[in-house]
Amino acid sequence: MSAGWLDRARSRLAARLAPAAGKKGAPAGARYASSPLLTAKTPIWRSRLALVVVGLSFALLLGRAMYVQAIDKEFFQAQGEMRYQRTFELQASRGRITDRNGEVLAASVPAPSVWMMPKDFQATPAQVAELTRLLGLSSEDLAAKVREGGNFVWLRRLIDETTAARIRELKIKGITIEREYRREYPEGEAAAHVVGFTNLQEKGQEGVELAFQKQLQGHNGSRSVVRDRLGRVVEDIGEIVEPEDGKDIALSIDSKVQFVAYQRLREAVAQHEAQAGSVVVLDVRTGEVLALANYPSYTPGDRRTRTGANLRNRALTDTFEPGSTMKPFIAAQSIQAGRVRPETVIQTAPGSITITGSTIRDSHPLGVMTVEQIIQKSSNVGTVKMAMQMQPREMWELYRSLGFGQKPEMEFPGLASGRLRPYKSWRPIEQATMSYGYGLSASLFQLAQAYTVFARDGQLVPVTLQRQDRPVEGQQVFRPEVARAVRKMLGMAAGEGGTAPKAQALGYSVGGKTGTARKQEGKGYAGNKYRSWFVGMAPLDQPRVVVAVMIDEPGKGQYYGGLVAAPVFSQVVQQTLRVLSVPPDREVTPQIIARTQAARAEEESF
Repeated sequence: MSAGWLDRARSRLAARLAPAAGKKGAPAGARYASSPLLTAKTPIWRSRLALVVVGLSFALLLGRAMYVQAIDKEFFQAQGEMRYQRTFELQASRGRITDRNGEVLAASVPAPSVWMMPKDFQATPAQVAELTRLLGLSSEDLAAKVREGGNFVWLRRLIDETTAARIRELKIKGITIEREYRREYPEGEAAAHVVGFTNLQEKGQEGVELAFQKQLQGHNGSRSVVRDRLGRVVEDIGEIVEPEDGKDIALSIDSKVQFVAYQRLREAVAQHEAQAGSVVVLDVRTGEVLALANYPSYTPGDRRTRTGANLRNRALTDTFEPGSTMKPFIAAQSIQAGRVRPETVIQTAPGSITITGSTIRDSHPLGVMTVEQIIQKSSNVGTVKMAMQMQPREMWELYRSLGFGQKPEMEFPGLASGRLRPYKSWRPIEQATMSYGYGLSASLFQLAQAYTVFARDGQLVPVTLQRQDRPVEGQQVFRPEVARAVRKMLGMAAGEGGTAPKAQALGYSVGGKTGTARKQEGKGYAGNKYRSWFVGMAPLDQPRVVVAVMIDEPGKGQYYGGLVAAPVFSQVVQQTLRVLSVPPDREVTPQIIARTQAARAEEESF
């Protein structure tokens, strides 16, 4: 049955294919006439259009390839390298700042910083919450940084190692922790105005950090690497350029003297309820600045304390009328010119003198005095009589030779020059008032340097903030015997019967001059606002240091330099000379007895 069925099927199939088999050229079993698409003739323009389209496509592809690989290859190569290559900057360590004994005043320490690649950032809500908590960011701040896109954005710089370790444990994709350097200042606010500070990029902004920026900064290196899709470093590309660390700077500052000066100054400002104060300590042999302190101060590493008032380096930038501290220079010039001798007698009665209608007075009329006594008692009248024997040019040249009216020659930002008008414009009353420190202005630093002429036998010593191992030569202003004569007067001014007996230091002889002047406000003077200062040296026979102290607006009813600034001078001199291992030149026991008696007498007077 099955064989018969198969034979019949074959017969029917053969009958259907028989008509097509008779057509010429047609293969058996093919029926072209039954397909309209195959029998229709194709227009020639279609073939040509297809050929043109294909040709243009290849031309565009070829042009694009040439543009990418030949014309603008740098851009596309850079874009490609951004996906897998990164060049890291190897930050150089900023040079250290040390004091004269090698104690560190400023140094850079490694500190982690956190940055993010927004396009790769992936984190769970729990990871985001912990990350924002550790970095002190809000979730909105983090989301805004992610929306910025791109390949780099800082999240937090210079964090502590503990926080960095916790962030690493989160293993968040797109977050990288990189090593940077943070500036540390071990002496804190005591040396802030000397050392200064840097910004986040470790570029100096104030003080020595700014003055010696080129030497301290060094040069960064670089390292190019290939990363995989997870940001992991696969290999280095090319040579690694090692960073070149900055050079260390050794200052003339003695950190112990600096701390003592700052502490004594801060205590005095608090005791007298003053607005501010400054202290300058100079080594008269080398011209080195051993201490330069200001109060109020700031913490260099804490940006919150860097307010305008705290940042002012008052010893260098603030100028004021120096008052009676100028009188010894007038006495010295008068002796130098041969007009007077230390024992020359000058009549100061009745305690006042009138010049072109203006009257100048002494606080206490004293009558006939020698030149020595005029400096000891700080007589305005006696000083004016000596000054008015000079031509204005002579007096102006004297002040210029002492450095007034010009910037000190020292590498430091913000040095003030003060004010000293040309002598041709002086009126007689102006020449008179300038002899005792009114009508010109100077900084405390300028005063300290000017007093080196008395400590160095007439030489004005050049000053420096860098360590100086050898004595330096100064500019001769007065003859040595003149300077020694005035130095004796300064010893009298700082002793019994002078204006500043509280300047005495245990174990050391001292000499110096007080100054008290009303503060200028606008074109006039404030009725109850004063600046008080004392400038002196020790030991008196062979001075080693010059110390200048200024207290701004002392309160509580005391404002004379002998009462406010002189005690600070005494404490700073005493401890500085001990730090420098200068042997005492006076017996301590008689001084202690004298101080005890003076203190009892002062208590009984109240």
